[in-house]
Amino acid sequence: MPRFSVIVPVHAVEEYLPACLESVLGQTFTDFELIAVDDRSPDGCGAILDEVAYRDKRVTVRHLEQNVGLGLARNAGMELATGDYLLFLDSDDTLTPDLLAATDARLRATGDPDLLVYDYARSYWDGRVVRSASAPVFAKPGADTFTLDERRDLLDLLQVVWNKAYRREFVQQQGLTFPPGYYEDTPWTYPALLAAESITLLDQVGVHYRQRREGGNILATASRKHFDVFEQYDRVFAFLDARPDLDRWRPVIYRMMLGHLATVVTKPGRVPAADRREFFRRAAEHCARHRPAGYRPPAGPEGVRGELLSRGSYLGFQSLRVLAKARRAVRR
Repeated sequence: MPRFSVIVPVHAVEEYLPACLESVLGQTFTDFELIAVDDRSPDGCGAILDEVAYRDKRVTVRHLEQNVGLGLARNAGMELATGDYLLFLDSDDTLTPDLLAATDARLRATGDPDLLVYDYARSYWDGRVVRSASAPVFAKPGADTFTLDERRDLLDLLQVVWNKAYRREFVQQQGLTFPPGYYEDTPWTYPALLAAESITLLDQVGVHYRQRREGGNILATASRKHFDVFEQYDRVFAFLDARPDLDRWRPVIYRMMLGHLATVVTKPGRVPAADRREFFRRAAEHCARHRPAGYRPPAGPEGVRGELLSRGSYLGFQSLRVLAKARRAVRR
């Protein structure tokens, strides 16, 4: 049984795939398996994977008969995983050379906790590599292992699946799987953090998150698929419904959700302009279902913005954005 299972879903990344695979196979720590899932890629990715698997027995390739999307492709990889810990890597990103060695050392030093979280850096097309703004979270002194109650600042991190190592037995116990659709990380990451009884941090960049000059990020592609975010949060709250012991987290997740919905609707190139009013209508219905009893919004612009969004006030929300933009211009 290997120490790590690194799961890489692959679709239409022929240009970047060799660097991704090499970043795993060239690790200084060698006790791992690489499970690559060809999500019916339309280019030469399948052939690249087969060639690498032929040369390196640590590589297992699964070719899917149809394109299922990022989340379900990860599930297909998990079905084959045998490692103590699961790591997920997107096929246009790369691991830093000694991530697995450092992760193994940290896990052993902390008694093999449920989760280990590491940092990432954005890797730009012009050669720049910039560590995330969350570095102070990792440098903060504290206990070696903890729960989310003891380190709520973990919620300030980018809520993605690929900056963590997950104990496979923990994943199985919690029944964690990825749903279809956009924002598939949301109903995985929040339940994992909330349910974990032991978490540790690795103060190190583990992933170079590729920033493509020509785009390529599906979340930056205008589409009605961004409406999937509502169903993904339905899944998070269903998880909380099934775990009354975690009910204290409901207002926190609700507040995080409001921030996420605001990001989705305001980021350029996500929700098509013609669909934004509908997005606000859906947001009002969605928030009415999930608003915790006695919820009090935070003070300041964040609270006002969240309330306008939760009430479906498209014009009020847009007016607040215009006002904030004007204030920033005056300060400059």
